[in-house]
Amino acid sequence: MADHDLVALWEAHCRYEFETRDVNATMATMVEQPYVNHIPTMTGGVGQADLRRFYSNHFIGVNPPDFALHPVSRTVGADRLVDEFIVSFTHTSEVDWMLPGIAPTGRAVSIPMIAIVQFQGDKLVHEHIYWDQASVLVQIGLLDPRGLPVTGAEQAQKVLDKTLPSNTLMAGSRRR
Repeated sequence: MADHDLVALWEAHCRYEFETRDVNATMATMVEQPYVNHIPTMTGGVGQADLRRFYSNHFIGVNPPDFALHPVSRTVGADRLVDEFIVSFTHTSEVDWMLPGIAPTGRAVSIPMIAIVQFQGDKLVHEHIYWDQASVLVQIGLLDPRGLPVTGAEQAQKVLDKTLPSNTLMAGSRRR
């Protein structure tokens, strides 16, 4: 068993990031040499100074006003937590940690994400955050899905509703 309540630590960290939007409080939840890696765009930082700069200028407080996390599932181990959630927002401001160099499109985005969070005692060591970047690009209109094996917001909808159709991209799955 973990010596600390990892769920409470993670939820406090997320509250500081997305609700109170407090960089100092967020950083206080982390070890001296933390790192965050948003895998699809390789954004984040390593170490307190680098990560503080990233959080201050590119993440905390700069997400669109309607940015929301919708929990789906959570797995908790002795020193690691894995969260599955849906992120939704309207692309009304630059979201350069997810869409570097892309001006706001005004389009809605809903994307499943996975966060793998490592702890040391009562502090976060690292976060690896995964999502399907092609789906985000489809949703903001930068990638035409026709003829490609990619989907848009349907991914998030399918995560939340298992009764939605499967195999829609597979030509061989159509009933004959």
